[in-house]
Amino acid sequence: MSNHVIISLAPVAADSTRVEPAEVAQDILACADAGAAVVHLHVRDRHGKLTPDVSDFAATIAPVLSQTEMIVQASTGGVSAMNIEQRCAPLQCKGVGMASLNVGSVNLGDSVYLNPTPDVEYCSRLIVEKNIIPEFEVFEIGMINNILLLQEKIKFKQPLLFNIVLGHRGSTPATIDALIAMRQFIPRDALWAITHFGRRDFSLIAAAVGMGATEVRIGFEDSRYINATDTVESNLPLVKKLANIITSMDKQVATPKQARKMLNIDINNR
Repeated sequence: MSNHVIISLAPVAADSTRVEPAEVAQDILACADAGAAVVHLHVRDRHGKLTPDVSDFAATIAPVLSQTEMIVQASTGGVSAMNIEQRCAPLQCKGVGMASLNVGSVNLGDSVYLNPTPDVEYCSRLIVEKNIIPEFEVFEIGMINNILLLQEKIKFKQPLLFNIVLGHRGSTPATIDALIAMRQFIPRDALWAITHFGRRDFSLIAAAVGMGATEVRIGFEDSRYINATDTVESNLPLVKKLANIITSMDKQVATPKQARKMLNIDINNR
């Protein structure tokens, strides 16, 4: 179990109707100074709609890559009408070192998040071809088995990173029991992370840190709440609070350089 914990920032909420690259980049840079080592971004237009046009995505990550050593993680997911080739558009962007990879379909609220096997394999092969590190988003226990079967066909770089995603309506609830159950199915030689969607406190995140999570995701994509009743206007207070939790548990917040080593990311892939 590593003594370092990676903070992954997911700064843009899915319901955002204003997504300005310069503003998002400024928020990311402030969070980098507070300890965020990874930034997770969907490709959105300036009205927040998912799009295969990577222009604004590229404009957002350009100052991040030039001013920090942060790892850029491109999302290949999100509920939309885009096909898998369009969803994988950001994998072609220079500087992308990681990609979220969804390996099964799941209900998210009133929507069905479709990830059929041919789409998963297409995305997986492109990730390997581009020497990008996948972060496997795990919404249900069965998805863990899907990943183990998938790696029999596709040789991902090791170690694998499983991100346990809890809290979406229609999927696995955000409870300690659910976290423990999901963790038990992840191979012991793999890394794992936690995402708490709809979070109103930091208790589940703290539990995951105590259980040995390699990475914790925080940011507006999952919740704006800093406590049970109050929201914040930027991601910075969320990152600061998470960093304080990590250090208060006698662990260290991983730097981008340390995160690259932990995740086996090529230092030149930026």
